[in-house]
Amino acid sequence: MSCISRLNCLKCSVLVCFLLFFQVSRSQSWAALDQLVTERQGKLGKNAVVLVLKGDSIVYKKELGDFNSKTVAPIASCGKWLTAALVMQFVEEGKISLDDKVAKYLPVFEKYNKNYITIRHCLSHYTGIKNETVVGKVIGARRYKTLEEEVDAFAAREIRVNAGEDFSYGGIGLNIAARVLEVVSKKKFEQLAKQKLFTPLGMRKTSFAESDMMRATNPSEGAVSNADDYMHFLQMLLNKGVYQGKRILSEASVKQLRTIHSKPQDMKFVPKGAEGFDYALGAWVVEKNGTLGTALACPGLFGSWPMVDWCHGYAYLVITKSLLGEEKAELHLDIKKIIDGIYPSTCK
Repeated sequence: MSCISRLNCLKCSVLVCFLLFFQVSRSQSWAALDQLVTERQGKLGKNAVVLVLKGDSIVYKKELGDFNSKTVAPIASCGKWLTAALVMQFVEEGKISLDDKVAKYLPVFEKYNKNYITIRHCLSHYTGIKNETVVGKVIGARRYKTLEEEVDAFAAREIRVNAGEDFSYGGIGLNIAARVLEVVSKKKFEQLAKQKLFTPLGMRKTSFAESDMMRATNPSEGAVSNADDYMHFLQMLLNKGVYQGKRILSEASVKQLRTIHSKPQDMKFVPKGAEGFDYALGAWVVEKNGTLGTALACPGLFGSWPMVDWCHGYAYLVITKSLLGEEKAELHLDIKKIIDGIYPSTCK
């Protein structure tokens, strides 16, 4: 055997050994994730499904209790990300601009001297309009029959601070932005979401339509979905706006959704589990590089937790139905550390 042949054999042997080591190491990491999810099921959710997507493939799946990836559940604030993406589609089409005044489309805001609220303020929780109490939100959900009626009531509500002055998390801004889309398109919001987002993404079980037809659609907190569906949305974001070869959002729109709009020092009200995070448009910034979020999450009240990490190249999702708490945020970050160990960062 020639020296060149022996050298090539040696190279092949080293490569095979490396691949075997990498495969064993990855298997051990998935086992560690499996163990963590099982041990802390009580915190994660008795009935839950956990998915991890890399590229276009599901690489980890864990179904707990009575939940599976097709189980439909309310996802609460996870719907904010969907609504923000839909708004960006209208921006791409030139029908609206993020810096347009809401009053341009909804004159009732000018009537109540709220001329300076922009669509960007709405997506980033900077409207300055006073939030409702928990009891008030429940009563309001029953009182308003349409999104138009609810948003008109927002326009008449007391201003807490001037628009753009500070961040206060809630459902007001996204619902105002959604109403703008209704006026521009002359279609109901739930129809728009299905036509422009859910159908192209194959999200057949996802909807903003209220089961009680006498209640207003809630674009901030009223969506229902399942893990299979919502992962299609995350896959699109991970792939910079493309899903199965179809462009749903431009790269520029995805970048806009990732751009930091608020820092903790500017935040007046923040859910307990999100304290310390920056905020982009429709989602929280888990990790960042300058003004750009490199990992975003959009947790919901009932415990569901979708996340996209562009540097490590994966999407992570939990769909469940149990109240979200601060300890759950910590659990999801622990899970992220394990996945990050499997897929090293490609960012400098």
